[in-house]
Amino acid sequence: MVEPRRTSTPTYSAPGARFLIVEARYYDGIGDHLLNGAKRAFELAGSTFDVVTVPGALEIPAAVRMLTRGGRYAGAVALGCVIRGETYHFEIVAGESSRALMDLSVAYELPVGNGILTVETEEQAEVRADPAQGDKGGDAARAALALFALKQQYGAR
Repeated sequence: MVEPRRTSTPTYSAPGARFLIVEARYYDGIGDHLLNGAKRAFELAGSTFDVVTVPGALEIPAAVRMLTRGGRYAGAVALGCVIRGETYHFEIVAGESSRALMDLSVAYELPVGNGILTVETEEQAEVRADPAQGDKGGDAARAALALFALKQQYGAR
């Protein structure tokens, strides 16, 4: 079951801003949904983006850090999906990828939207990823856009 959605989806304007999307493309159909949602959110904001693919969710934070050095990007979005299995691996991947993204965002004042799904089943992931249903890729892009707007509004470096 999907959590209730907002009655309205916030929109942001960031014309000319360039964002980085780093995706872990382990589940292609889910990845397509997440990426389509993120791309649409950036396009609606008037922003541009580059897409980079890495092997898994644990590699996303390293790629974000390597590619955002030097200020080329206004922010980043992490997209991926981790589905619980029978081992402890799920907890490590889910927790460590999220922790590392948060650490990057705070340490470098980098607007980061976390669109790494952590779910029990592939069906849950499908619903959350689908732009017509959960739109978590779009939500991650909108989170990065919101942080970018906040940074611009208050003159953060």
